[in-house]
Amino acid sequence: MADTLIVGGGTAGCVLAERLSADPAHAVRLLEAGPLWTGLDAMPAELLDAAALPIGPEVGWLWRYEVVLAGDPPVPGTIVRGKVIGGSGAVNGGYFVRATAADFEDWNRVLGGSDTWSSDAVLPFYCRTERDLDFGDRPWHGDRGPIPVVRTADPAPVSAVFTDACLAAGFAEVPDLNAPDSGEGVGRVPCNRDHGRRIGPAIGYLLPALDRPNLTVRGETLVTRVRFDGTRAVGVEWLRDGESGVEWADRIVLCAGAIESAALLLRSGIGDPRQLRPLGIPVVHAAPVGAWLGDHPEVGISYLLDLAEPPTVPLETVLEVGDVEIRPYAVSFTPGVRRLGVTLMRPRSSGTLRLRSAEPGVAPLIDYRYLAAETDRARLCEAVATAGELLRRMNARPVDPIPRTGDLDAWLRANLATSQHLSGTCRMGRENDAAAVVDELCRVHGVTGLSIVDLSVVPVPLGRGPQATTMMIAEKVAAHCRGRHRV
Repeated sequence: MADTLIVGGGTAGCVLAERLSADPAHAVRLLEAGPLWTGLDAMPAELLDAAALPIGPEVGWLWRYEVVLAGDPPVPGTIVRGKVIGGSGAVNGGYFVRATAADFEDWNRVLGGSDTWSSDAVLPFYCRTERDLDFGDRPWHGDRGPIPVVRTADPAPVSAVFTDACLAAGFAEVPDLNAPDSGEGVGRVPCNRDHGRRIGPAIGYLLPALDRPNLTVRGETLVTRVRFDGTRAVGVEWLRDGESGVEWADRIVLCAGAIESAALLLRSGIGDPRQLRPLGIPVVHAAPVGAWLGDHPEVGISYLLDLAEPPTVPLETVLEVGDVEIRPYAVSFTPGVRRLGVTLMRPRSSGTLRLRSAEPGVAPLIDYRYLAAETDRARLCEAVATAGELLRRMNARPVDPIPRTGDLDAWLRANLATSQHLSGTCRMGRENDAAAVVDELCRVHGVTGLSIVDLSVVPVPLGRGPQATTMMIAEKVAAHCRGRHRV
């Protein structure tokens, strides 16, 4: 029986498995629903190529979900998550920007003033993840971690033109977006890559540890439910190659991401009884699972600009303006057409995740409720106007002209997308917090033996993309429990 059983070999699961198994006396078992490759030679080339986004319809290493982005009338969408060892960190664009000090101030406010997740408290764990090849000698960076971090030295023409337009518009240049005092402005994106190779959590953390005798990793294994003895989690049920079974453990940690961790909790009887009972799910503990889904709404502006397009990471530079990030994608998602993303990083609107069925093969219902808050619509309208001015300075032509007068809501809805940075479905908070599912150490309220360590626990919108922060969370939890056989 494992001391710690980890469900999900994504970003957080890879970090946690490696760090906990560094103690030879701690038996760790990891179950991943997607494929497992034990060496770089066996991995598909597109998973290694930092310039590729391996999320096309032909690949088999993704979860795919139909979602509702906004309502009245519904705006449908499709999102994907990594269903492979390394999770979404194995298929994303390599963006490795940290959350801001303001994010952690809000986080600690949710915890009633606790400094457990203050910017000072989390900084050592950010540093522990990385080997920053540009700023590793600075005190706020790491130079020995498993993840190489680098900024593009020779930006693609579109990135250079965008930067020039930002500077001409009066925005500052930010040398290091991961510096504690980075502030607003345009800067090059830190990426987790080395010599053109994407170095995600599987390659950086897990694969080098696979020969440890106290670490067992199984791929193609779908966990369907957590088993309880009363209110103590004691094991999980799984499916693999048409067979089923149970794994028992002293402690279970869900690292399956904001969708699948929440869905697994709900199928296991932790959630709103009014939703669980009609599906025939016995209630173990009432909790607001799935009630506070968060993400970053992105309005995509398609435009034409005749520039060379060398192979590179999808996003080399960004403009940070308050709670907005403007993204000049360096690759074309549609041949001949470029995209400028206008993203609201701290939206007021939040969404929901609910089960459609108790059956594990049925995807949950995900309703983002984007644009529900008037302040979100107003802020996006302001940001789109800023983006339009930058495009004019770039001598670019929008494919679908941005309305300058009248009702902009219809245009926003027609161009609405999402960053696929899902969080908050199992929010962190104090025991008396009606919105909380886990405590400040990621342990699920109301039961014992069960924790969640992934982006689903983050209780506030993050002002930056999530990959670096997800690794930090796993590093911090691992450091707390290392040697205690507790999470």
